[in-house]
Amino acid sequence: MKQKDIIVDYEPERIRDNLQWFGANAPRLTREYVVSLFPIATWIHRYNFVWLARDLIAGITVGVVVVPQSMGYAKIANLEPQYGLYTAFIGLMVYCLFATSKDISIGPTAVMSLLLGQTITHIQATSPDITGPQIAITLSLLTGIVTIFIGLIRLGILVDFIPGPVIAGFMTGSAITISISQWPKLFGITTVYTNAPTYLVFGNFFKALPQTTVDVAFGLGSLVWLYGVRFICDYLTRRYPNRRNLFFYISISRNGLCVIFGTLIAYLISIGKDTPPIHVLKTVPSGFQAMGVPQINGTILSAVAPSLPSAVLILILEHVAIAKSFGRINDYAINPNQEIVAIGFTNIWSSFFGAYPSTGSFSRTAIKARSGVKTPIAGVFSAIVVLLALYAMTPAFYYIPDALLGAVVIHAVTDLVAGVDYMSRLISVSLLEFLVFVVAVIVTFFTSLEYGTYASIGLSILVLLVRLARPKFYTIGRIPLTNDLQLQLQQHLYVPDTDPVLGYLATPLPDGILMVRVDESWTYPNASYIADRVLAYCKKHTRRAQMTISNEDRAWNDDIDPFKDAARAQFPLLHALIFDFGRVSRLDSSGLQAIDDIQYTLKRYSGQPVEFHFVSIPDPLTRTTLLIGGYGDQGTYDNSDATEQQSAPHVNGHEFSGHSPVSISPRRLSLASTPPVSPAIRMPKDRYRFFHWSADNAVTAAVASLEKKNRNYDPAL
Repeated sequence: MKQKDIIVDYEPERIRDNLQWFGANAPRLTREYVVSLFPIATWIHRYNFVWLARDLIAGITVGVVVVPQSMGYAKIANLEPQYGLYTAFIGLMVYCLFATSKDISIGPTAVMSLLLGQTITHIQATSPDITGPQIAITLSLLTGIVTIFIGLIRLGILVDFIPGPVIAGFMTGSAITISISQWPKLFGITTVYTNAPTYLVFGNFFKALPQTTVDVAFGLGSLVWLYGVRFICDYLTRRYPNRRNLFFYISISRNGLCVIFGTLIAYLISIGKDTPPIHVLKTVPSGFQAMGVPQINGTILSAVAPSLPSAVLILILEHVAIAKSFGRINDYAINPNQEIVAIGFTNIWSSFFGAYPSTGSFSRTAIKARSGVKTPIAGVFSAIVVLLALYAMTPAFYYIPDALLGAVVIHAVTDLVAGVDYMSRLISVSLLEFLVFVVAVIVTFFTSLEYGTYASIGLSILVLLVRLARPKFYTIGRIPLTNDLQLQLQQHLYVPDTDPVLGYLATPLPDGILMVRVDESWTYPNASYIADRVLAYCKKHTRRAQMTISNEDRAWNDDIDPFKDAARAQFPLLHALIFDFGRVSRLDSSGLQAIDDIQYTLKRYSGQPVEFHFVSIPDPLTRTTLLIGGYGDQGTYDNSDATEQQSAPHVNGHEFSGHSPVSISPRRLSLASTPPVSPAIRMPKDRYRFFHWSADNAVTAAVASLEKKNRNYDPAL
């Protein structure tokens, strides 16, 4: 039985149909949108005691870590330690209402604290009457408003324009900056201004090294303890994997034990002395002393506004990157837009408690995930631990050594530094991406985190635009494939002439036919560039129709070289140009105009109409755009083919030649059944003969039309 041909056509997408669909589904979409704002409503009814037990363990574990960390981070932000506790409490308590990630832990982070500290320093240098807490609360409110707006209108896609090297770069630069800023505190040196650019802090630290005090015993001793316990527990985990949970919890407790014993020793050596012999945290007010409606005026707003874009960027990038990472690790999907809503609402609410901007913490999220957390409610139990610390433990905080907190901070941020493996992989994949990473680190080191973020993002966008404006362009040859006895036509493999492996095997297409491929959407940034490359290639491999042009007829800007044209006299006239559109995902009006310009220029150059054939058009929209430009028929459509193809039945966007459409009956699938196998078909044909599903078909069609034209113009026939 002769197999039927499949003739493909697509109905154009109409705006009216989309509006009608949206109108009919608006109530359902609105309901789904509102429900998506409170993900807790979709799973809270399934909460059980097993989840409760795991969340309780994870929550307490994170709470023990977050208390000393948050106080240390508050010092980085140039705030009193209680503000770190306020920030930790609100972030942990509120996030579970809006969360789509079970692992992430919101609260004060090293990077955000560094940015806030630099912002406070910069503002107070010109406006000393504005206090640090005022700046922190204002920034929290403003970042919350902007962030929640971005999330509500679902602009989370903007995050995708920030590549991984940017995030890794500013986090690495921040970690280096924070670590170096803690060195003077680690050694008890008070004469070094730690809010200066990092390179100055680095140099001044070594100048002031002779001023080291007894604090260094607490600082270096704490670092030895923290890294020693971690190393030993990691080693024992590898040696005794069946006891990995025991070693994990011992490792996690190292921060709490360090603070407890360090504080106890500091208290003991201070007995009988008017002032402690080392620098300590001193009084931490109990409870929420800064709670209230934010007091904001125009002066504060104008002072904080310049830092708002970088603060919003860091909040969103840090949080979404961590949430996505742990979602992939633990096999669940997060909603980036909803996560942005979560941190936006959290920061708005935080401003009423005197907290500063908070976002997801990498180190605490890793601890929470490793502790076996089941739901976001674990954050509530962490918040309870912080609440107990605020109301019951603040007297004990008086004797916490500053050097010890510096060690805790250094130990926490070192995990943010990109490893050698990441950098070597980045170099192997793309030197430009490595350059973006290096720029983020260097600019942060020599200026500030804000400038480092802007510089790396600006460079990455520039790289993206350059890649879009200058896409890869290939000229295509073909390689004959081994004949299949069941096929009557020779098949070919179409590869770039410059392919490093197969390029030397490629042979030119038949005389008068050329083929090109563009590896990018054909849009306004690259339309002219692609057109220039296509024209240059066509003129290089074909001859001009009018070999000699008088000086009177020659255009003023025509750079004709008669010697080169004479040397190309044996080249054929261009008859057809084939575009491989397999990687052109978008064709806009500028791209369509570029194709028109190419056709007009080649028609004048060749002295005859040049056929344009298109292969592997990726989607109906690009196809419709080409049809609007008239490239479906190009004024030479074969009427006999058109009559036959247009009379074919139309079913679901496809047309089948013959009296009845080809049908495939659906079959139910079971776990034990074999998946249905689609019947083999012949290569489909497009309704328009200048659109093709394979390069061989395009070349065959171009050769056939060339032969037909030659027969029509051959005086011997």
